[in-house]
Amino acid sequence: MWKKCSDFLAGAPMTAVAGVFLLMDLIPHLMGKDFFPVSPSWVTVLICGIPLFYLALWRMVHNPGISKISSALLICIAMFAAIGIGDLFAAGEVAFIMAVGALLEDATTNRAKKGIKNLIRLAPAKGRRLRDGAEEMIPAEEIRKGDILRVLPGEAVPVDGIIIKGETSVDQSVITGESLPVDKGVGEEVFCGTVNRFGAIDIRAAKVGEDSSLQKLIRMVQEAENKQAPMQRIADKAASWLVPFVLLIAIGAYIGTGNIVTAVTVLVVFCPCALVLATPTAVIAAIGQAAKHGVIIKSGEALEKMGKVDTVAFDKTGTLTYGCLAVSDILSLEPAVSRDRLLSLAASAEAKSEHPLGKAIVNYAKERDIPIMESEVFRMQGGRGIYAELEDHRLLCGNEKYLAENDVFVSADTCFIMEQLRMQGKALVLVADRGACTGIIALSDLLREEAKDMVSRLAGMHTRTVLLTGDNKKAADYFALQAGISDVKPELLPEEKVWNIEKLQKENHRVCMIGDGVNDAPALKAADVSVAMGSMGSDIAVEAADVALMGDDLSKIPYLKWLSDATVKTIKVSIALSMCINFAAVSLSLMGVLNPTTGALVHNAGSCLVVLIAALLYDRKFPEQAITER
Repeated sequence: MWKKCSDFLAGAPMTAVAGVFLLMDLIPHLMGKDFFPVSPSWVTVLICGIPLFYLALWRMVHNPGISKISSALLICIAMFAAIGIGDLFAAGEVAFIMAVGALLEDATTNRAKKGIKNLIRLAPAKGRRLRDGAEEMIPAEEIRKGDILRVLPGEAVPVDGIIIKGETSVDQSVITGESLPVDKGVGEEVFCGTVNRFGAIDIRAAKVGEDSSLQKLIRMVQEAENKQAPMQRIADKAASWLVPFVLLIAIGAYIGTGNIVTAVTVLVVFCPCALVLATPTAVIAAIGQAAKHGVIIKSGEALEKMGKVDTVAFDKTGTLTYGCLAVSDILSLEPAVSRDRLLSLAASAEAKSEHPLGKAIVNYAKERDIPIMESEVFRMQGGRGIYAELEDHRLLCGNEKYLAENDVFVSADTCFIMEQLRMQGKALVLVADRGACTGIIALSDLLREEAKDMVSRLAGMHTRTVLLTGDNKKAADYFALQAGISDVKPELLPEEKVWNIEKLQKENHRVCMIGDGVNDAPALKAADVSVAMGSMGSDIAVEAADVALMGDDLSKIPYLKWLSDATVKTIKVSIALSMCINFAAVSLSLMGVLNPTTGALVHNAGSCLVVLIAALLYDRKFPEQAITER
């Protein structure tokens, strides 16, 4: 009951009511006349003081060791001392500022926890089990190791398993982040939650329930979420020495002057309200500035840590690259067949294909107004390629294995060209006509234009860059070279990305992870700071991350580091100035110049100064932005 009452009183509506009553009591103090039979500050004391008193008691009972002494305890002591001598305005003022600080801090740290729910929805609910030659749909939790399951085109794989019949292409981006569907055949492994794109396959269940890849992914995100501690208030960090120090000064003031009012004034002016306000006001200003530039920061803790980051780890697909395939090379192997003619034939053959490579070829041809003909015969073999007949052409489009199965010879020179293209991380479609290989169409993801400059700027800020990707080594090495990243970790599953981040952390590195896919969620949670590509990234990645780049602009990463440094410096300056004001106010209190009411007003001026300094951060310009605008 006390907890519910405290939460209600600490909410924004009741705090606003408390502020109104405190303002009502300020007017008589300024005019030197009493308009009210009972001080309106009593309302402020009750509304803001009860949650404060509850918090101080809870920490004294539950916190270990020296952490029992908190900023809430010091405010309560000052509040009760002011009440004891009848200065209700001073008591209400310190309690109200503490309440405002708590609301501001909550505003910077609260965020939705939708990511895990979205991740859980990816887990297939049912599977198609084969038993005695018949199919039966059963709940996924009833699937047992060794069961034979059939997965039709378009269905999600219900458990981890081994293919025992059929061939297909599987979209396993949810697990590995790979941009291309992976061709799978008998004896190869498929993962829970991945999508069968084409041919029907039969699999033998290998890992079921909590042992499946997707369930491990969900579990890793949950564990990483639980490890993240909320940001501790600077005031509470300082309270262990601040409370005894202030009490000694107050007791010394009473002994030295014999005046209890002087002692209470010392307690009031030395309350850590400015400390409480310093962090949330600066963080809110920084978050507001970042939002203007398309950077959404979800927590003050992440903003504070970003300045200490010395290693930035990137996913490849959709992060360093745009995450969409485009035709990069059209190589004709027959002098009589031009590049446009080869593209026209390939697009005509692939026009009825549902494969991403085929669709990319067709889209590329349409963008360039290349004629696309209607095929008379079309056949597709999952994981291999397609066969099409049109006019007098008998076309095969697919990989070298598919061409070999159809008695099409691929020369050594062609194999050398293919190897060179694969070294660049490109996917290849061979085109054959009437038994002869006539050309190669290469497709590639594209490196973001700003990636190379961003890596160079991070290096200038003494920040190391690492590529962590599920893609194959050749593709990873090629794009890392283009971006200027020397440290490459390819072919990683989600847990292996987490292991690499934890390894860096054990080496005393502060790591920022940047990703966009579902498979990046555990790594994002494991990193000290996480950034998601907000426009094209998955909802799960965006929810798991501390920061979202709404414009998918990697050039904002150096800006984010600068903003973090500027915020931390602003907080330190605010604290230093407010403490100077407090020490000056203590001196004036000991001299008898200030009483609790005037001391509360001076104390309030220090808090206002903190807010003003934080407001200046909102319009501060990133050095490179300022140069550009000139």
